[in-house]
Amino acid sequence: MRPLPKALIFWVTGLLAYVIAVFHRQSLGVASIEAAARLGVGASGLSLLAMLQLLVYAAMQVPVGVLVDRFGSKRMLVTGAAVMACGELVFAFSSGLVPGVVGRALIGCGDAMTFISVIRLVNLHFSARRNPLLVQLTGIIGQLGALISAVPLIHSLHAYGWTPTFLAAAGLGGVAVVLLLAVLRDTRPEREAGAPPGLRAAWAEPGTRLGMWTHAATQCSAASFLLLWGYPFLVQGQGLDPSTAGVLLSTLTLCGMVCGPVLGYLAGRFPFHRSRLVLAVIGSTAGAWTAVLAWPGRAPLWLLVVLVVVLAANGPGSMIGFDYARTFNPVARIGAATGIVNGGGFVASMSVIALVGVALDLHGGTGTEAFRWAFAVQYPFWLLGAVQVLRYRTITRRALAAQPS
Repeated sequence: MRPLPKALIFWVTGLLAYVIAVFHRQSLGVASIEAAARLGVGASGLSLLAMLQLLVYAAMQVPVGVLVDRFGSKRMLVTGAAVMACGELVFAFSSGLVPGVVGRALIGCGDAMTFISVIRLVNLHFSARRNPLLVQLTGIIGQLGALISAVPLIHSLHAYGWTPTFLAAAGLGGVAVVLLLAVLRDTRPEREAGAPPGLRAAWAEPGTRLGMWTHAATQCSAASFLLLWGYPFLVQGQGLDPSTAGVLLSTLTLCGMVCGPVLGYLAGRFPFHRSRLVLAVIGSTAGAWTAVLAWPGRAPLWLLVVLVVVLAANGPGSMIGFDYARTFNPVARIGAATGIVNGGGFVASMSVIALVGVALDLHGGTGTEAFRWAFAVQYPFWLLGAVQVLRYRTITRRALAAQPS
């Protein structure tokens, strides 16, 4: 049997680490009700946990991007997996808000080191022709971690309790560390002649900022839904039983895995129309939420299914932002550019999560009407994102047209 190419082995190894990172990232979302009871917090407290996790994640994106360009993917992936395992360990024994915050902050820190490092592996070991598909596949397959954090984690919490469940989660992080140390090998890319290195050059490239606003506008709704507020919204705001809510969250992830290759193919086949795909994702998301929020009383199950199917395009749509970063930046600074793009998306997601929590408290809890007003905070993000995508699309096209042929 012909041995697998080293590039494929390295990518699969990094991908498995990313799957485990997504599991850690989203484990709070389905444990939010139990976390509120165990840690003694309300909606704002839960929002604080998720917001600080994302704040650490977002704040680490640019530094991690620079570090991965300097030290390589293996060191960053191993460090990230170890830090996330420590975070789950702290969270397993948390019984108050402060240790809970520490645990989620560690998870956010380790998580920040993972995706950028895997994307760098793709850019370093695979041709430009294969990059868009592999980036989409990375994002899609990584969402298996979200599936593990949905129904199975809910079952484990109910069957075994808080501490055993999160101790097992810490064990997954240990498995990732061992796997990465045993399999992954890494090299630093050579700097291309005439290509200025570093963060400043990546930010100065308008294509990087086009990618950042793409990621921010398309990711924030589904991310806030999966990371924290989707499960309480479905159970407490829409009256679904926990198992049905878990199935809907899993449906969102599974549909995203189907949608990703389609958007990846379209983005690769029609590169000058990528922004139209982005605007279509933003518009359809805003339309689906409008239908749910405007429905008198609780929305019917079929409409909630439509909502999660539409939200499924958010993750794959956000991946187009990384394609912009790859297109307009040399490999030697792809980590910095990817960090800028990823950081923008998670700043937006963190902001939506925080504002939803504040709005729920202002409107008296987690009932249907309170959630109706709370999720309305998303509209300014969609509007600003769409405007900025249009703006930087124009700037980028002008820059391309001004280049000598």
